Amino acid sequence: MTETAAGPIRIVLADDERMVRTALRVILSAEDGLEVVGEAASGAEAVSVVRELRPDVVLMDVRMPEIDGIRATEQILQTLADPPRIVVVTTFENDAYVYEALRAGASGFLLKRADADSLVQAVRLVARSDSLLFPAAVRALAAEHARAKPAAPAWVARLTGRESEVLRLMAAGLTNAEIAGRMGVGPATVKTHVASVLAKTGARDRTQAVIAAYEAGFMNDA
Repeated sequence: MTETAAGPIRIVLADDERMVRTALRVILSAEDGLEVVGEAASGAEAVSVVRELRPDVVLMDVRMPEIDGIRATEQILQTLADPPRIVVVTTFENDAYVYEALRAGASGFLLKRADADSLVQAVRLVARSDSLLFPAAVRALAAEHARAKPAAPAWVARLTGRESEVLRLMAAGLTNAEIAGRMGVGPATVKTHVASVLAKTGARDRTQAVIAAYEAGFMNDA
C-alpha cells in the first residue's frame, strides 16, 4: 500500500523503550503520507496491536520482553491473511537474530543509529515493496548465515532462464523498472517474472526470495 494509492501508510511501533518509540513517532508523524496508528512495548503486545489495527508497516525491535521480535513476526505473518510488512529495528546489522527475523518473514531491517531520512525511506520502500531494503546488508547476512553447501531444493530447477536472471537482479536491489531496463523488456513483463519467482520460491516478498536463494545455494554461481 502507498500513500498515493490508498491513503497514508499506517505504522505500528514495537519497542520496549518508550524513548525509542517516542523518537520514531516524532520523525514519522512529521512526514506527509505516514501515520503512526499504534505502539507496543512487548512482542506479545505487538501481535495484539497489529491484529487489531491492521497497519501497513511494523517497526519491530528484535529484543523485547514476553516474546521477542522474531516470534512476534512469525505469529503476525502466520495468523493474518493480509499481514503488514515488518521491518526489524536492531543495534547490530550482522546479528544472527536479524537473520532469523528475516527468515521468519521480516521484509528488512533498520539500524537504530539510522538517521531520520533513512528511517522514512525504509518505511516507504517496504510499503511499496518494489525493491530490497538495504540489499548489500541482506546479502551479507544471508551469505554469512546460510548453510555452506545446501542441497538445492526443487524450485531451483523449475526457474526459467529469465526468472533466474530476475532473481539475481532482485538480490542486487534493483527495482522493477531498473530490471526492465537491464533486461530490455517492459515493466509488466518483469512484474510477471517477479510474481513467478515468489511463487516458485514460496516467498512472500523480495527479501524472502533472496534469503531462499542463498539458502538454496542458488547465488553461489552468481
